[in-house]
Amino acid sequence: MLTELRIKNLAIIDAVTLPLAPGFNALTGETGAGKSIIVGALGLLIGERASSDLVRTGADRATVEGVFDIGDRKDLVASLDERGIETDGTLVLKREVPAGVGGRARAWVNGSPVTASVLAEIGRQLVNVHGQHEAQALLEPEAQLAILDAFGEAATDRAAVAGAHQRLAEARAAIAALAARRTEAEKRADWLAHVAKEIGEAKLKEGEDERLDEEARRLTHAEELRTLVGEITDALDGEGGALGRIGHLQKPLASLQRIDPSTARLQELFDAAWYALEEVAREAREYGDGIEHDPARLDEVERRRDVIFRLSKKYGGSIASTIAAGREARAELDLLDTAGLDLRGLESRVQAAETEYRESAAKLSAKRAKAAKALASAVEKRLPDLGMPDGRFLVHLATRADASPQGAEEVEFRVALNLGHEARPLARVASGGELARVMLALKTILARLDGVPTLIFDEVDAGIGGRTGLMVGDAMRDVAGSHQVFAITHLPQIAARAHHHIVVRKAAKGGVTTSDVSLVTDDARVDEIARMLGGDAESATSREHARELLATARATEAASVTPARREAEPQRRKKRV
Repeated sequence: MLTELRIKNLAIIDAVTLPLAPGFNALTGETGAGKSIIVGALGLLIGERASSDLVRTGADRATVEGVFDIGDRKDLVASLDERGIETDGTLVLKREVPAGVGGRARAWVNGSPVTASVLAEIGRQLVNVHGQHEAQALLEPEAQLAILDAFGEAATDRAAVAGAHQRLAEARAAIAALAARRTEAEKRADWLAHVAKEIGEAKLKEGEDERLDEEARRLTHAEELRTLVGEITDALDGEGGALGRIGHLQKPLASLQRIDPSTARLQELFDAAWYALEEVAREAREYGDGIEHDPARLDEVERRRDVIFRLSKKYGGSIASTIAAGREARAELDLLDTAGLDLRGLESRVQAAETEYRESAAKLSAKRAKAAKALASAVEKRLPDLGMPDGRFLVHLATRADASPQGAEEVEFRVALNLGHEARPLARVASGGELARVMLALKTILARLDGVPTLIFDEVDAGIGGRTGLMVGDAMRDVAGSHQVFAITHLPQIAARAHHHIVVRKAAKGGVTTSDVSLVTDDARVDEIARMLGGDAESATSREHARELLATARATEAASVTPARREAEPQRRKKRV
C-alpha cells in the first residue's frame, strides 16, 4: 500500500507530501491546480520517461519518493532480498530528474541505486495507473484479449500456445530455407560441379603460395646465393679466414687468466664469439649445399604458382577463400542428394509442432470460452450499479483463419447499453462516459485477481455526472474493500464516496505559482464538495447539498454490500483467521 508520496520541484510543485491511507482516497482541485502532475509523479515511480522539462523553473533537480507498506507482500520482500535490497516492511522508491539537457535521471530503492527498468519492475508490482487513455485502449482487440485471459487465469496456457507457435514457425522456416537452397542448387548444379572439380583437382593447401614464392626466389637466384655463401664461409673458415686469425688469441687469454683470475669473463666472451662464428660458418655451408640450380624445378614451381594465382583471383583472392569456395560447392551438391531426407525430417518436425500447437490452442480456447461466459455475466451484473440498468455485455470469440501466437481465436467485446438494441462492438457503441464505466466494471471484477495493491484512477469519470457519478463512486469504494484506491476526480459525487479526501490548490508563493495539498475533513471537506458542485461554496444551499452527499455515502456503505464486496468477503475472513 502507498502510504506517502513526496514530490519536490516537479513542474509547478515546490514541495508537497501527499498522505494516503487504506481504502478509497480521492484527490480533487481546480483545473490546472496540479492534479495531473501528481499522476505524472506516480508515473515516474513506475518507469515512465523522465524529461528535464519536468523540473520546476529555477531548481537543479526534481525528486519523487513513494513510501510503501509491504509487510504483507512476502513475495516482493523475497524478490528484493535476491537483489540485495533490505527492507523492514517499508519500501521507498525514489526517482531524481536533473535540470538541463544531457543530465541522466537516477533511481533508488531503499537507498540502493537501481536502473530505471528495475525501479519500474518493482513499482508496477505496487501501483497500477488507470487513466482515460486506458479506457480508449479497451477498444483494442489485444487489450480485450489480455483482459479475458487475465480473468480466465489463462497466462500459463497462453504462454504454452506462444511457445508452440514459435516452434511451429521455426520448423516451417527451416523447411522453406532448405527448399530454397535446394532449388538454387539445382539451378546451379553444372556450375557447382565445375567449381568443385576445378578446385578439388588443384589440391590446394593453406600457406602453399608463400612456400612456393620462397622456393621460386631461391631457384631464380641460385648462382648468386651460392656465391654469397662462398664469400661467407671463406671469410670465416677459409685459408686466412677469421677463425684461423683469432685462434692464436687462446694462448694469451689463458695466460692472462692465470695471472689475474678476474679476467675469466674475457675467456667466456671469447669462447662465445668463437662458437658463434663457427656456427655461422657451419650453417652457411649447409645452406649452400642445399642450393641447386634446377631450371626444371623452377618451371614446375612457376606453373604451380600460376594455377594458384588463377584460382585465387577467380574465387576470392586467396588460397583460403578458394578452398572455402570448393567446400561450399561440394556442400551444395551434396544437398541435392540429402535434401529429400532432410526435408522429410523437417516435415515430421512441422507435423509434431502443428499437433502441439493445436492441442495447446484447443486447451486455451476451451478456457477462453468458459471465461467469456463468466466475464460477460459478471460485467452485466455490474452495469446497473454504474447507471446502465438495461446494459448487456457479451464476449464474442471468432475463430482465426491462421495460426497465431495469441491462440486460435480473436476476441471482441460487444455491448447493448439501451433496451431493445442489438449488441455491437464496444468501439462502435460506447460514448466516452459509457466506455469509462465499462472499464470500471471490468476493473472491479479483475481487482480480485490483481496482486497490485494500489489502483490509481486518473479522471476516468469523464463524460458522466448526476446519479451515475454516485454509482461510479460506490463502485470505486467497493473496489477499495480489497485494494487501496486513489482517484483523481472532478465529480463531487465520487469525491463524497471517498474514505479520505485530499485537495490540491494552486497559489503564488514568493512570486512563483506553486501547488500544495491538504487532507480535508469535516467542514473543510464540506467546503470542497460545495465548490465542486458548481454553486457558491459559501451558500447554505451548496453546503447542505454537500453534507447530503457525504451523509448518503456513509448510509449507502452501511446499508449495502455490493457484488465485489461479497466476492472479497471470504478472502478477508480468511486473512483475519
